[in-house]
Amino acid sequence: MALKKYKPITAGTRWRIGNAYAEITTDTPEKSLVEKVKSTAGRNAQGRRSMRYKGGGHKKMYRIVDFKRDKRNISATVASIEYDPNRSAFIALLNYADGEKRYILAPQGLQVGTTVISGDEVAPEIGHALQLKNMPLGTNVHNIEMQPGQGGKIARSAGSSAQLSNKEEKYAVLKMPSGELRKVLINCYATVGVVSNNDHNLQSMGKAGRNRWRGIRPRVRGVAMNPVDHPMGGGEGKASGGQPRSRNGQYSRGLKTRTRGKGSDKLILQRRNGSKLSK
Repeated sequence: MALKKYKPITAGTRWRIGNAYAEITTDTPEKSLVEKVKSTAGRNAQGRRSMRYKGGGHKKMYRIVDFKRDKRNISATVASIEYDPNRSAFIALLNYADGEKRYILAPQGLQVGTTVISGDEVAPEIGHALQLKNMPLGTNVHNIEMQPGQGGKIARSAGSSAQLSNKEEKYAVLKMPSGELRKVLINCYATVGVVSNNDHNLQSMGKAGRNRWRGIRPRVRGVAMNPVDHPMGGGEGKASGGQPRSRNGQYSRGLKTRTRGKGSDKLILQRRNGSKLSK
């Protein structure tokens, strides 16, 4: 993707680095694949605030994305690459040969007019969806299922992918975006390629108002609060607050947060820090 550096003609554009949206081919979504989404403003069913620093923001419609890719052995043509306000990646509109339309996560390099297909006997090309057992080693994949038929759960954000590093009897070994080595059932489906919009993390909002458009309100630092409000609050002058921790007292560094004896421990061969889980 291409980034756009703005001229500093205002204070808000001085530090702004935005997306040039060079891959986007249309700004009008497919009407049959959108539905209303209600803004909760961080409130629960009782109307009480359950999450701080959320509220406002521009109205948006939800795009129904096909994460299962369960339309097997029917070819589809890429009609457009579109922006999705609900996720960091771009989405692609597919026109299937039988007339149905669906959205999928757009992989990097997917072009309008390209034919993609999902099935067991398809070639491992960009945008095609197939079982991990039918892919060659070293293939970069995204939208990976954790259970067969469940739909893709892993590597769905912008620029992310996992690499197929090994195949065993029942499992495929994937190197996750974090560096973790994890086993996934070999008959799970995944899509070939890297998710689009890989420079998403290099963007800069430029001004606080752009986050307000996204429904993000200003966040108050813990050290600026009173002792009754946060463990890092209080003190004379500009106190540092000591060891960084959350509002509930959980340390931000060094504390292991994974549940001991979790069932999926046996599927993780190596953690992202390089250590192996004790059996």
